[in-house]
Amino acid sequence: MENMLSKINEAAAYIRDQLQSQPQIGLILGSGLGVMADEVIESIVIPYEQIPHFPVSTVEGHSGELVIGQLEGKTVLVMKGRFHYYEGYSMKEVVFPVYVMKQLGIQTLLVTNAAGGMNRSFAAGDLMLITDHINNTGSNPLMGANIPELGPRFPDMSQAYNRELRAIVASKAEELDIKLQQGVYVSISGPTYCTPAELSMMAG
Repeated sequence: MENMLSKINEAAAYIRDQLQSQPQIGLILGSGLGVMADEVIESIVIPYEQIPHFPVSTVEGHSGELVIGQLEGKTVLVMKGRFHYYEGYSMKEVVFPVYVMKQLGIQTLLVTNAAGGMNRSFAAGDLMLITDHINNTGSNPLMGANIPELGPRFPDMSQAYNRELRAIVASKAEELDIKLQQGVYVSISGPTYCTPAELSMMAG
């Protein structure tokens, strides 16, 4: 597992050498939101394949670039494109960039994704603020030997989604008159969609 830590350090060092200022916020953009990275100004762009040990996205619509610069007065590190478990990567590989962000000193992470809604009161295109999740993948990135430098063996998950950040998002959505649903995210391994029976079970 020391090898994992050294890989994280090497990737972080490569990125750090190109930074003009310390990133404060990490953004992982899901399907359809990659264009947000185009709003980052004074940016540097690093293709994933140039970063030591970084996985490369194989999914259409996921560009595969780190965009680092200024967005609304904050220095941000944006993942334009992501990696998925169903692409054949291990869970540890999928979360590798998050470890690298942490090593770079980033304390706030915002993640977006496109997903199906099982709540029958939702409509297509609704935005949902995730309040909690259910891991239905059958795997976990923390399985295996623990690396104390990266965190505890048994992390507290009671507030996996920061309440203060969620309150800010909800308040801003109300201010801008944006309809915002709230709910629990159920993760599946993919790449198939759920069967009708699976959907019925999870929808309750």
